[in-house]
Amino acid sequence: MAEDLHTIEGTKEDQYKALIPQIKALLEGEPDIIANMANTVAALKQQFNWLWVGFYIVRGDELVLGPFQGPIACTRIKKGKGVCGTSWADQKTLIVPDVEQFPGHIACSSLSKSEIVIPIIRNNEVVGVLDVDSVAYDDFDETDRTYLQELVDSLVIPQTFAN
Repeated sequence: MAEDLHTIEGTKEDQYKALIPQIKALLEGEPDIIANMANTVAALKQQFNWLWVGFYIVRGDELVLGPFQGPIACTRIKKGKGVCGTSWADQKTLIVPDVEQFPGHIACSSLSKSEIVIPIIRNNEVVGVLDVDSVAYDDFDETDRTYLQELVDSLVIPQTFAN
């Protein structure tokens, strides 16, 4: 079934408030987590036009590339490495205003200037992360943290998904 996403102009908060209900409606009733991740990143990319939006999924001691929108990406990231691996290890959202200033940053794209990574935590364990990169410095803030966390929390993650 084809879906139309209605993007809007306005403040970042206004955009999230209009987008999140659309994403939730799109995902409602769809049990497949990969399909839901794919539609989530497509909607975020369409609304905000960030450089890269995608998921990494925990597989053993690595994050493995999941559904994404944007340029080709790093396929595997070790726990504690780069922004994504650090977010996983620390079990917390990281907002990085300038990726070049982040110790051990993994440059999947030289165009990326700032980044936000939100861990997906289920049963006190990280099962994946949502990673968003921008071509602009200092592009992410507490508004992004709040609304992206709400999106991540709304994803229904099957028990078999986690390792």
